[in-house]
Amino acid sequence: MFSERIGGLDGHGQDHAPLYKQLQRALREAIQKKILSPDDALPAERDMAEEFSISRITVRKALDGLVSEGLLTRRQGAGTFVAARVEKSFSKLSSFTEDMISRGRIPRSEWISRAEGTVTPEESLTLGLSPGTPVYRFARIRYADGAPMAVEYTTIAAFALPSVDVVETSLYEALEKTGHRPARALQRLRAVLFVAEQADLLGVPVKDAGLLIERRGFLKDGRAVEVTQSYYRGDAYDFVAELNALS
Repeated sequence: MFSERIGGLDGHGQDHAPLYKQLQRALREAIQKKILSPDDALPAERDMAEEFSISRITVRKALDGLVSEGLLTRRQGAGTFVAARVEKSFSKLSSFTEDMISRGRIPRSEWISRAEGTVTPEESLTLGLSPGTPVYRFARIRYADGAPMAVEYTTIAAFALPSVDVVETSLYEALEKTGHRPARALQRLRAVLFVAEQADLLGVPVKDAGLLIERRGFLKDGRAVEVTQSYYRGDAYDFVAELNALS
């Protein structure tokens, strides 16, 4: 039985935590101890409610909290699963949307802001643009299967897009339509601790460990077109690179 794998709940009052919190704790510990593995399917909510002698509302509340933490993921028509960590290859220039779709996950973006502006002195140097050159700025929360995965801040040279509103799900898709999708990029990875704003957007504790990817994208003709800072949850992402020995 599932309750024998993760442990039962205290319905007699010795544990003063609400029942949904107890179920969350049991599931969280089972995931951390590898009792439940990535991509393991959880029983249906109805079955869990019956087995633990609690209401389906209580089960749903417990699962909702773990989905928001990124520990569980819901797949439409299939049920609830233990979330698998995402591996992002440093050797391939792809968008977040493409990465998630290739792994069978459902990507979604939530806009924080999108606006027109002119380059800052730092952006002018990074993008090789003259002072006063127009740019578009995009800030988004990136989700996979409903769980927040990253906060992304991007500046795009305005010559690459007809307007700030043409970007829907995928920025790279919009750039490809105008012939300005980056052909190569320089990326830098470093560890960070999330400040309050980032932690709130990602649903993690303040000073939780994260990964910052700073990317500068270039067109085939060598012009810089994109500067992006992406703050990824450290508990959800692994970055990998294939290395070859020098000949």
